Amino acid sequence: QVQLVESGGGLVQAGGSLRLSCAASGRTLSSYAMGWFRQAPGKEREFVAAIPRGGGGTYYADSVKGRFTISRDNAKNTVYLQMNNLKPEDTAVYYCAAARVVSTTPKYDYWGQGTQVTVSS
Repeated sequence: QVQLVESGGGLVQAGGSLRLSCAASGRTLSSYAMGWFRQAPGKEREFVAAIPRGGGGTYYADSVKGRFTISRDNAKNTVYLQMNNLKPEDTAVYYCAAARVVSTTPKYDYWGQGTQVTVSS
């Protein structure tokens, strides 16, 4: 079992930046591939970014490529999502998730409770 807790969300103006953190407890994060997903009101949960257990070969949704960066610090048991040049359409609840195998679909075993990101125009 692994417990995930996201933090770092908030309200930001368009063009601004935020860094989300996902802290893991219960099991070492190095055992898991990690993903970030988001869900806007009235929409399905969608893939944002993912990183394998080893940290190489990151994956991004086309909508965030070049603006968002996923990274992990296994020593701190934490995964990050650096979000730059934010747009109003990035507004959503952001979730981190853990799985044995990296995926761009929501086939993850463990999920955090989510953190709200709101981008004003």
